[in-house]
Amino acid sequence: MSNLEISRAQRLDQKVITLIPSLSRSFAARLIEDGKVTVNGTVQTKPGYKLRDTDEVTVDFDVSKLEQIPDIELEILYEDEDCVVINKPVGVLSHSKGAFNPEATVATWLRRHIAQAQKPAAQEDNPQSSAGNRAGIVHRLDRATSGVMICAKTPSALSWLQKQFATRNVKKTYAAVITGTLNPQEAIIDMPIGRNPKAPATFRVDPQGKHARTTYKTIATNGTHSLIELSPETGRTHQLRVHLVNQHHPIVGDTLYGGEPAERLYLHAERLEITIAKNHERKIFTAPVPAMFRVLVA
Repeated sequence: MSNLEISRAQRLDQKVITLIPSLSRSFAARLIEDGKVTVNGTVQTKPGYKLRDTDEVTVDFDVSKLEQIPDIELEILYEDEDCVVINKPVGVLSHSKGAFNPEATVATWLRRHIAQAQKPAAQEDNPQSSAGNRAGIVHRLDRATSGVMICAKTPSALSWLQKQFATRNVKKTYAAVITGTLNPQEAIIDMPIGRNPKAPATFRVDPQGKHARTTYKTIATNGTHSLIELSPETGRTHQLRVHLVNQHHPIVGDTLYGGEPAERLYLHAERLEITIAKNHERKIFTAPVPAMFRVLVA
């Protein structure tokens, strides 16, 4: 086999996802490492093992487990042949991580939504065929965050949309309710963010961290709480939450970062401006701010 043929050879973990598209790549790797995958009848425990075209791969996994994932209904704000924009509710994951998870996510909803809308012959255009549990997920919203989220229906649309996030050619606007009142009422927070080594599930302002920049504007306040508009120029994990707690005004409901307890995290993705794949048209998608946000600052 030539070097060119080797470079083009499919990895074993990629083959497992091809055989069972609903599995994440990390879970496919775990199945392989646990000896659940054979190549030509021999157990192969290296996820990166390069396959030949004639290799026969068998996966020891009960596909019926996939039927345990319940159906959910998500509000559709916009849809065309390339993408679908939803208003994600609080409590729903964008996609599952690592091991197989029987929980409904935006990704599992998208897979079924596409399957119902497309004919079987068009399955090669389904992003689920190549990306596992993250298929079609252009960007993430935390489980506790609601609002506008755009998903891709084809691999080409996924690449088109993700590139805009990577090059910061999208405009995102969030609404949040915080404790107290920010001073000044409008400003830019430009502080690098890094993972907190003392609490790995959280992040913090860190001089050695990655560049993070957020513009904020106070919309309403009653002194005790304030409704603010947030526009992140970068997309660091927990960026808005970390920047606000650093200002000593945590988001209401953000108990992970010391915020006051509430029935939900008061953070909502209100608006997304992006160029869609269809006709390369620039569009703005909006999801109304939940009424409870304004009630808290009345």
